[in-house]
Amino acid sequence: MKDKYKVVGIMSGTSLDGLDFVLVEFFKETKWYFKLISSSTQPYPKKIYEKLKHSSSLHIDDIKILDQFYTIYLSKQISKFLKKNNEHEIDFISSHGHTVLHQPNSGITYQIGNLPILARLINKKVICDFRPKDVKMGGQGAPLVPVGEIKLFHQSDTFINLGGFANITLKNEKKTIAYDICPANLILNSLANKLNKPYDKDGELASKGKLIPELERKLNKLNFFKLKPPKSLGIEWVKENILPVFEIYQKCSINDILYTYTIFIAKKISYELSGRKEALVTGGGAFNSFLIEQIKNRTSCLIRIPEKKVINFKEAIIFAFLGLLRDQNKVNCYSSVTGAKKNHSTGNIFLP
Repeated sequence: MKDKYKVVGIMSGTSLDGLDFVLVEFFKETKWYFKLISSSTQPYPKKIYEKLKHSSSLHIDDIKILDQFYTIYLSKQISKFLKKNNEHEIDFISSHGHTVLHQPNSGITYQIGNLPILARLINKKVICDFRPKDVKMGGQGAPLVPVGEIKLFHQSDTFINLGGFANITLKNEKKTIAYDICPANLILNSLANKLNKPYDKDGELASKGKLIPELERKLNKLNFFKLKPPKSLGIEWVKENILPVFEIYQKCSINDILYTYTIFIAKKISYELSGRKEALVTGGGAFNSFLIEQIKNRTSCLIRIPEKKVINFKEAIIFAFLGLLRDQNKVNCYSSVTGAKKNHSTGNIFLP
């Protein structure tokens, strides 16, 4: 069995920032280590951004058409990345795809861009579609990154990812647990869009607002926040639960709503960090200095922000690693995290 791999990892998150590409070399000594050789983000063209933004409300037949379209688009972007890096000697491509439906309690999760044709179009081995098997086994299909966090970032035992959703991984002596905490950049970006900004840079917009106590109370009453893990969130849940609450306060200033929601995120995260000594924080929200400040103000846990490339590309790196574990038929999904019947190795393998 190989102890050295060169893999291209690809991630598209709910924040719709674009496609994250990494070229990573993994090597095993007593533990797995990685070297990030190259990385880049390919922003989505407006046409594709709009298609993806509204994809969760499409009929299943239209989603399948979008799946074909997106897979072809993805193949072209992968080919460009490989050419740009003059890379022919990779072991395989490991791709997450883009989530359009995630309703694990109904047995549904659908990531587009994971069709078998992808391997043929790029003439490379592809490992992809990591979530459906876990859902079929009774799991949430999320989060999947904890295996990579534990095996690649050995110095930490607590991880916070501030992406479209905020999620946490807690490594304990007996088992690892991980779960979604609350929507994060998905909401913050959406609110910033109303002020013609792609996102709230450094949390500047939020910092100019003031708290709307009634809004915070209504958010706290949502049932998800009373559930115990394992639990995960999807865009559908946001549309059905968060957006209707915001509609009640649509006459309030966007800055005030942004401030209130930023404080809401900070409080939720600081609560989950109770009793932890140190947390590694990644994802786009790690650049939101106002949000990070609000978290720090509410917890005694040391908040550690890694180098910029790790913040931006941790998920893509980890999905490359999940593909490696799948290639070796090793466990890449913990039942203690997702709630599946047992630990397992998930992902489809397609040959050109």
